[in-house]
Amino acid sequence: MKIAVLSGKGGTGKTLVSVNLASVADTCSYMDCDVEEPNGNFFFKPKEVKEKKVSVCIPVFDNTKCTGCRKCVDFCKFNALAYIKDRVFIFEEVCHSCGGCVLLCPEDAVSEKKKVIGTLEAGVSEQVHVHTGTMKTGEVSGVPIIKEMLENPLTPKDAMTFIDCPPGSACIVMESIKDVDFCVLVAEPTVFGVHNLSMVYELVKLFKKPHGVILNKCMDAENPAEAYCLEHRIPILGRIPFDKELGALNSDAKIVSRESEKYHSLFSSLLQNIMKEVAQ
Repeated sequence: MKIAVLSGKGGTGKTLVSVNLASVADTCSYMDCDVEEPNGNFFFKPKEVKEKKVSVCIPVFDNTKCTGCRKCVDFCKFNALAYIKDRVFIFEEVCHSCGGCVLLCPEDAVSEKKKVIGTLEAGVSEQVHVHTGTMKTGEVSGVPIIKEMLENPLTPKDAMTFIDCPPGSACIVMESIKDVDFCVLVAEPTVFGVHNLSMVYELVKLFKKPHGVILNKCMDAENPAEAYCLEHRIPILGRIPFDKELGALNSDAKIVSRESEKYHSLFSSLLQNIMKEVAQ
């Protein structure tokens, strides 16, 4: 069972929800796919950490074989190649490692070398296997890191996996949710929050994923995100209150469900509601 937690922007409570759902579950995996800015490990503080590097292939040109036909330059839609003064130059920062130039070269003048773009780490925090993907600053895409983490994790796969997705609805989010069984959308009680919720709602509909919403930072006031859910008949899985105790624990990088019986009960209830939706 794979459950993804996503939101239209950062700071909505996505990591709060995914970390605490994993903490109240039985033995499970937590995958932090927010590779540009992972922070789940700050809460779990995993032990026995293993690490491996993630690489992609980029082209290398043999100028003694290149005849200057420029087929590779014309093919590259990312403008990562240029032919200048009788040789091909590559701009590694924008190369997407598609391998097209290698396949297309009629002179067999292009080979590939590996380039490290990030790391994977895995450790243990109580009953949770904590996985973290981190992309090196300036790299073009975190998709290869997410793909490697989900397909070849550093620890044996558990029956239950919680995926802490990157914010937004870009390709790295699509890679994170493409094989999941259920999507949890986290929303804030503002008009801006509705805009962000609508982004990820459209995405999960496009991927035809079962889904539901957790309303975060709820107060005794009108909640535009709740109104949006009711209007679009989106299941509401539960509500997390705007609470000073929760904010203080979270800002101290503590897992609220491990620190407070009240919040252990709340997130256990949210997980039960998710499992009921999954079973339907």
